[in-house]
Amino acid sequence: MRQAGRSLPEYRDLRGDGDILDAIAEPELAAELTLQPVRRYGVDAAILFSDIVVPLAAIGLGVEIVAGRGPVIDRPFRAHEDLARLRPLEPEVDLAHVLETVRIVVGELDVPLIGFAGAPFTLASYLIEGGPSRTFGRTKALMHGEPELWHQIVDRLADIALATLRAQVNAGASAIQLFDSWAGTLSAADYATFALPASRKVLEGMGDLGVPRIHFGVGTGELLGLMSEAGADVVGVDWRVPLSVARRRIGAGKAVQGNLDPAVCLAPVDIVIKETTKVLLDAGGEPGHIFNLGHGVLPETDPGVLAQVVETVHYWQPGASSGEVAE
Repeated sequence: MRQAGRSLPEYRDLRGDGDILDAIAEPELAAELTLQPVRRYGVDAAILFSDIVVPLAAIGLGVEIVAGRGPVIDRPFRAHEDLARLRPLEPEVDLAHVLETVRIVVGELDVPLIGFAGAPFTLASYLIEGGPSRTFGRTKALMHGEPELWHQIVDRLADIALATLRAQVNAGASAIQLFDSWAGTLSAADYATFALPASRKVLEGMGDLGVPRIHFGVGTGELLGLMSEAGADVVGVDWRVPLSVARRRIGAGKAVQGNLDPAVCLAPVDIVIKETTKVLLDAGGEPGHIFNLGHGVLPETDPGVLAQVVETVHYWQPGASSGEVAE
């Protein structure tokens, strides 16, 4: 998952206590933070060191990432007038630092780089709630109460996500991932109406570039069938649903990504290896499996344990280094 290196001592030494957006704004620093877990673990791909709210900050929406809380929006969206603040993204100008990071990383890597962006629903929830939420009350109230405004917001966010991803690929990224971190808060009916169309616009809009497209959400076990309709080649699965079950929900023709519980990596290493092997065996082989955690690496995870996870994946999937991802 993204920020795969955050449990590493070398990551903490380099990052320090500064603002993550400041670190992302320095291409040489962001590139080094991207490369650290690849060097340490020998994984089969790198994930760009960035954040899903970077494009929102770049167009002037007043975003701050608060330690221990997450992204906070200076002026949350409350009315139709706020729509004017969602101007089109100009990647070569607004995200020049990110694209430079991509170019630096690609020049250093001998494995693929995965770029990413936030899905429209998740980005909209931050803009409307003003930050992380447990209930997503304001978001859902606007969805149902002002559906026309809602669809205008997520349509513009889809354009921003699409421009972000296309620019990363044009700069050298070999695959992309669309993160719908909070889609799991929706019912299937609401997801189909209020989230799926905008995510489909992003993923289908990447189709002509010919790179693998990964679609991931948290708590989306009941949505996997719908998510598989959005246009991705790979559907990410968190740890709540066995991959064998997820495959049946997702349907034929899609690869799966996942899904070791990140908290399991805090257990004794023999247990971690056992659970990693169970994921690999449960995934089956066709039409593809990207081994990954079911969500982000916990910062307190022992890097040595993660190294054992990678070694186990490579033992069971000897062809992984030629194209599959172990992170």
